[in-house]
Amino acid sequence: MNHIRNFCIIAHIDHGKSTLADRLIQLTHTLSDRDFKDQVLDNMDLERERGITIKSHAIQMEYEFEGKKYILNLIDTPGHVDFSYEVSRAIAACEGALLVVDATQGIQAQTISNLYQAVDHGLEIIPVLNKMDSPSAMPDEVKDQIMDLTACNHEDIIEASARTGMGVEKIIEQIIRQIPPPKGNTDAPLQALIFDSVFNSYRGIYAYFKIINGRISKNDHVKFVNMGTDYHADEIGVLKLKYEPRQSLEAGDVGYIISGIKSARDVKVGDTITHVERPCQKAIGGFVEVKPMVFAGLYPIDADDYEELRASLEKLQLNDASLSFVPESSAALGFGFRCGFLGLLHMEIVQERLDREFDMDVVNTVPNVSYKVVTTKGESVDVHNPSGLPELTAIGYIEEPYIDAQIICQAEYVGPIMNLCIDKRGTLRNQVYITANRIELSFEMPLSEIVFDFYDKLKSISKGYASFDYHYSGYKQANLVRLDILLNGDMVDALSSLIHRDNAYEFGRKICEKLKELIPRQQFEIAIQAAIGSKIIARETVKAVRKDVTAKCYGGDITRKRKLLEKQKKGKKRMRQIGNVEVPQSAFLAVLKMD
Repeated sequence: MNHIRNFCIIAHIDHGKSTLADRLIQLTHTLSDRDFKDQVLDNMDLERERGITIKSHAIQMEYEFEGKKYILNLIDTPGHVDFSYEVSRAIAACEGALLVVDATQGIQAQTISNLYQAVDHGLEIIPVLNKMDSPSAMPDEVKDQIMDLTACNHEDIIEASARTGMGVEKIIEQIIRQIPPPKGNTDAPLQALIFDSVFNSYRGIYAYFKIINGRISKNDHVKFVNMGTDYHADEIGVLKLKYEPRQSLEAGDVGYIISGIKSARDVKVGDTITHVERPCQKAIGGFVEVKPMVFAGLYPIDADDYEELRASLEKLQLNDASLSFVPESSAALGFGFRCGFLGLLHMEIVQERLDREFDMDVVNTVPNVSYKVVTTKGESVDVHNPSGLPELTAIGYIEEPYIDAQIICQAEYVGPIMNLCIDKRGTLRNQVYITANRIELSFEMPLSEIVFDFYDKLKSISKGYASFDYHYSGYKQANLVRLDILLNGDMVDALSSLIHRDNAYEFGRKICEKLKELIPRQQFEIAIQAAIGSKIIARETVKAVRKDVTAKCYGGDITRKRKLLEKQKKGKKRMRQIGNVEVPQSAFLAVLKMD
């Protein structure tokens, strides 16, 4: 066990984590040159196309140092704020972390957030200054920032370039010297933490685990403590780029288990594996339950695909434990699911993966956050969907979730960023100069205001330099109203939204204008209205497609034309009573993308 090192790489998005992982894999000869490709751990097409890491990836490497052979278990983690849950799982399975900072950009918000998480778990931190080969690198300035943040010495910071391979050997030496080996007792009862799982249609579910105490052998009779289910270990092994079976694994090892589990519900990330005959005293604690931030409905385009969508979501949830969903139904869209996501990018990725991996076409409703409604009787109700709001007369007050946001930006962009946050109902808490030209701003903001387009606007205002991170802080009372969209007097529940009263009029008007462009004209007139309760606040009309009924009248009395027009008018009125208005998929998507 003294020769095992478990570590992860944490950094802000685009600071070179996956490239550094590539160099480590090459230096330890884990892969032959023929099998190697850039971003080798990013095995999803989506990750390669977007150039971001979405999943944490575990890989075992071997390295000889001072005549001894060491086993290095690396977990590469995502950098985007929407995938911070993946980072928390990786940190729970490690004893040390490489803190990678870009020498051209310096400390960013997500770096600070992930570092605090690692320090709370008691991980040994090795600071690495990456991209030293870049002509715009500012090593001295960025080193001062790292020293302020981690209280390390100037000489502790390793200068490296993941692109050229400079300094990578020194990083491996420091990992072996500084990161402590895993603590654990091989003779104690088995206690292993599940930190990830994937679905395989031939062999069932692969659960990835880290053994804290004890040992596990092939064909052992094991049970999953929290789920209360027991299985036989058909195959166990270690995670290289491919799965490598082993006869037994012991304390400190990271590996996988296949036990023929077919149902996605039977494996839960954060569960503990132990033996049936000699169970451990208690399950491993300290694993955070994920809190979804953004909720949206996902509905199959074809109602017959409902069960298939459920199966696809369950398989996806295995691989992405931060996704949560419950069934719901909508008058406009039929049966579907209300899903909880960590952010808008996470929502977009889930939709893409459903389409690519499971061939599912889905419609999603307007994303919103969950609110607490306190009724006039004093009861508290959680509302995830505007249509689940109690009657207006029964509502005492509504509370909405608030976040603490940290924005790190250059001094020249402070004014526009403050205006943006204040427009989004934010309150400035603090501003700190990290260096002469970099400021950390702390705001308290409603979560609902950052759900739509906040991140995009922040990036465009700051020309891509500002970095953003947030933490959930609690609920506060707010002046919210439910905005309903009516088509010919019928409510379209999929377009309803809970919104602050000050923004409701403008938002209602914009939705009506957008829908007028997108809803095709019918044989009858369509009234599009935005309403708060029974009060109409905006209206647009889609004109009817008309047939020229007076074409056959040439000359003669005006009453002949009037008679034909009256007859047409009656027909239009009758048609409006029985006619249906179809809202096209593009209209739902356009409302989502609305500014």
